[in-house]
Amino acid sequence: MKPTVKNRVATFAIQGFVDGTNAPFFIAMDDVRYTHNLKVDMVLISLKKVVYFNVNGLDILTEALLAFRKKMKVTVGYCDLDKKKYEMILRFNQNDISFSLYQTYEIAMLFARTNKNNTQKKLLIWNEEPSQRNAIAIDLFERGHNPIVAQSLEDFATKRAKKELFDAIIEHTYLGFSSNKIATRVTGNAIIYTIKGFLDAEIFNMFDLSYHSNCLNVDFKLFIFDAVQVVAMNVHALNFFSKLTSSAAEYNAVICIAGMEFVKTPVAYKNELEDAGVLFYESLGAVLKNKELLKELTAQSSTSNQNKRNINKVLVNNLPNFIDATVSSFEMMTNAKAQKKSAAVTLLNIPPNIELYASSIGFYGNIDGIIMLVFPKSVALKASQLLLGEDNPPDEMVLDTIAEFVNIVGGKVKSILSDNENLDVDITLPRTYDNIDAFRALAGEKKGVQVDFLLGSEHFTFFLTR
Repeated sequence: MKPTVKNRVATFAIQGFVDGTNAPFFIAMDDVRYTHNLKVDMVLISLKKVVYFNVNGLDILTEALLAFRKKMKVTVGYCDLDKKKYEMILRFNQNDISFSLYQTYEIAMLFARTNKNNTQKKLLIWNEEPSQRNAIAIDLFERGHNPIVAQSLEDFATKRAKKELFDAIIEHTYLGFSSNKIATRVTGNAIIYTIKGFLDAEIFNMFDLSYHSNCLNVDFKLFIFDAVQVVAMNVHALNFFSKLTSSAAEYNAVICIAGMEFVKTPVAYKNELEDAGVLFYESLGAVLKNKELLKELTAQSSTSNQNKRNINKVLVNNLPNFIDATVSSFEMMTNAKAQKKSAAVTLLNIPPNIELYASSIGFYGNIDGIIMLVFPKSVALKASQLLLGEDNPPDEMVLDTIAEFVNIVGGKVKSILSDNENLDVDITLPRTYDNIDAFRALAGEKKGVQVDFLLGSEHFTFFLTR
């Protein structure tokens, strides 16, 4: 099957039934080689005329999309999706979505490179995931449009009722580059894992220890296991939590278990874990409302030997990729040009007597490290105003928005390293700071590459370390 090519976008129009038996006939590697010879920036598979698909058929189509992405360094995704198709694709790929989803072909074209700086459109955006609606808004803003982000389903319904005010309404759209679908979520600066059923030795295989270790390295201090759906656990699970608590202690971090009932589990297990340092709470909400615990953890600093790891040659060689992904995003969000002032391999050096926000995000895989960003509160406010649509949002809301923004930066880094350097990395969730002393403690005595910029008239620091 040969694609239709228009405005540097190649589109495969699939139709009928798509399952594991007929999907290979739709798109073959010959199509990849053919399309590779075309000058395109985006490859799409339209599902407009597809009446049925299953996970096997979708896997084969996705494999072809990722082959296009790898060989051609282009954006890939599906378009022409109704709500049912959109939700099914998300469900089939809940662990990792490395491609994009566009409600219609016309909406996909808004994200095409050829449409950059074209006539400005006023666009209403809704997605249940805050990181997604923010990522969509940032991408469209960068292309010269005026995105309006609905902050809740009710807000979306209210604005949508006045659809004549918008050139397009964007929903059922998902940008795959920012996907970080590891079995976890973040609330504030707490990592929350959801566990269920009977916990035994299999928990060691189900739990991503690499991800957890990197979250510790990025300076997350509170890890909560939402155990309300746990039936019971045996001695193997007991050993798992004991080992996890030992590693957390090196970072002055805390492991909490919330909502677990000890009806079919020996109470002696709970006593043993409490002796090891695990905190038990009746519910997830009880942990998150413990302001004293949160304040105490924020004030602590890490003591792990991993904090003494320094920058290496691999990270230095990829420095331009990290800089490009970060600085271009900040320029776009603040509408200010970044001018490099200095660059050096050094300990983190933050200017004194300035009201600052900061954020860090870790990456790991073929290479590992931490991106640390420091900027005045005025820059954070400018960046958050685009996404929130408010002139003076409260500090907590600004920090949450900055976290979403830095998560997008991490997603861009992941995508650039994959496409340009053939390096496979995963990213942690971002950690934000309004306490710069705690941020300095994260940097500790680690050397890294510090690049200082003027962002308009404001100082902005990028620090890359391990």
